[in-house]
Amino acid sequence: MTFRNSIPIVRRLWACAIALSLVAAIQAQAEEPPAAQVREEPITDDDREHWAFRPLAAPELPVVQNPSWVKSPIDRFILAALEEKQLAPTPAADRATLIRRATFDLIGLPPTPAETAAFVADPSPAAWENVLDRLLASPAYGQRWAQHWLDLARFAETDGFEHDLVRPEAWRYRDWVIEALNRDLPVDRFIQLQIAGDQLQPGDDSAAVATGFLLAGPDMPDINLQDERRHTVLNEMTSTVGAVLLGLQIGCAQCHDHKYDPLSQADFYRLRAVFETAELFKPQPFGRVLAEQQDPPRASYLMVLGDFRRPGPAIEPAFPRVTNPWGDRVPASDGGRRVALARWLTRPDHPLTTRVLVNRLWQEHFGRGLVDTASDFGLMGSPPTHSELLDWLAMELPRQGWSLKRMHKLLLGSATYQQASRIDPGAPADGPVRQAWQRLCRLDPHNELVGRMNRRRLDGEAIRDAMLCSADRLSTRRGGPGVMPPLPQELITTLLAGHWKQSPDEVDHRRRSIYIFARRNLRYPLFEAFDRPDALASCPRRGRSTTAPQALILLNSEFSLAQSRALADFLLSHTD
Repeated sequence: MTFRNSIPIVRRLWACAIALSLVAAIQAQAEEPPAAQVREEPITDDDREHWAFRPLAAPELPVVQNPSWVKSPIDRFILAALEEKQLAPTPAADRATLIRRATFDLIGLPPTPAETAAFVADPSPAAWENVLDRLLASPAYGQRWAQHWLDLARFAETDGFEHDLVRPEAWRYRDWVIEALNRDLPVDRFIQLQIAGDQLQPGDDSAAVATGFLLAGPDMPDINLQDERRHTVLNEMTSTVGAVLLGLQIGCAQCHDHKYDPLSQADFYRLRAVFETAELFKPQPFGRVLAEQQDPPRASYLMVLGDFRRPGPAIEPAFPRVTNPWGDRVPASDGGRRVALARWLTRPDHPLTTRVLVNRLWQEHFGRGLVDTASDFGLMGSPPTHSELLDWLAMELPRQGWSLKRMHKLLLGSATYQQASRIDPGAPADGPVRQAWQRLCRLDPHNELVGRMNRRRLDGEAIRDAMLCSADRLSTRRGGPGVMPPLPQELITTLLAGHWKQSPDEVDHRRRSIYIFARRNLRYPLFEAFDRPDALASCPRRGRSTTAPQALILLNSEFSLAQSRALADFLLSHTD
């Protein structure tokens, strides 16, 4: 054998030696006895200096050079930042654009021609406020805004994974969210009930359903090791609470201390311990909801390297240290752990929860948040573009009674929201309007200063609902189990038997998109083309892709053709 021929053999032997050494190291680490006590770095003053961990501070309203433009305190913060760069905001959009923008934003449907004509012709100062009040009072408001929350809650009506088993009662949580938003349940109570509704309102079926938020994620009921299943679900639940309500990627600390944020592995498991007393998998009358265990709660441990088979030091439930400057405590033994968490999260002075909530609201109305990374306020997330405005809004939320509808009116009533997304194409090339626009686009190409309105593409649900609404075919039926409209036959053949049973009533095929059956392993084709998330994890902001299948599905799908024919028939029947 020549030396050259022996090279591959040497390489293989070398690779085997490295692999064996790695295995030996892992085994040695696995055999190493866990520490008797938690080892973690202390939280320092420098840690708390990060903008998201600082206490809320009431900012003074800025003085601006052009106060006539201001319609809301929001506008002072936006205008001051623009004027600092010697920039000017874009003129207001025309009335037809405004009512279309607000109607899609608040109820996910287009305004009718009559509604548009009435608003355009109404000269009264209260015309805009009347439009907002009408939209917020519509049942369609909850149907639209519930989807934003369901994206965060990773809601679906199946388990996911290989078998994707149906959760027959999952729709109850979806309907609870819609109803809570429509009656303007204060958002602090909205959060509290989803964390501990069964304990805050014992015997209230609706409150028990609200806890479906915690168990809405994917699950594998048929896994061989139920301890592993419980470990996985608890970790996913804890990670979701951290991301959705605290804006922190605390899930990164389930195997080791967070690489960037002051969150230790013990912080993660202390927060997880809040849920250790809950019964996760016992069948409940209303589907996957939480209930407290009747037996003494099992002890909580830090899992070494995140391995469910390697419990380390015992830990007590607690809130993440860097987010708890008040030193609030969690009961160690009784059934009030989730209640304590629910109330702690909704403290009016909580620097994270309030900032996260108002930032999500801003994102849905303006296309991007004041903090661009809506579920990551940590060191690797984006800093706020308008930190004082963010704090002002965070403090305004409890001042407004935690009312989302009042916050909607505050945002939509601002001159900032009512800006045009582009200037009149007929504006003179050398005129002041076009020059100001060109300077704005050149100096702020990503619109971080919000000197104009972002142009936004409709999502798949709004596109489908608008097509049905325009053809006068949208069903007004509400609530109940998800419905299954027709799917292309070529798609049906790829599914397991029984995974999509077309609803027998044709009226159900025309219901609002939020009522379409949400299967993790199959997204309705129109929704998938337009970037609906897969519900395998919390989605803080949907993607906005532009692809060929989007055009093809709008041109060639049976649904599009059916709505085109219906629209033509509607126009013919309403034309002299």
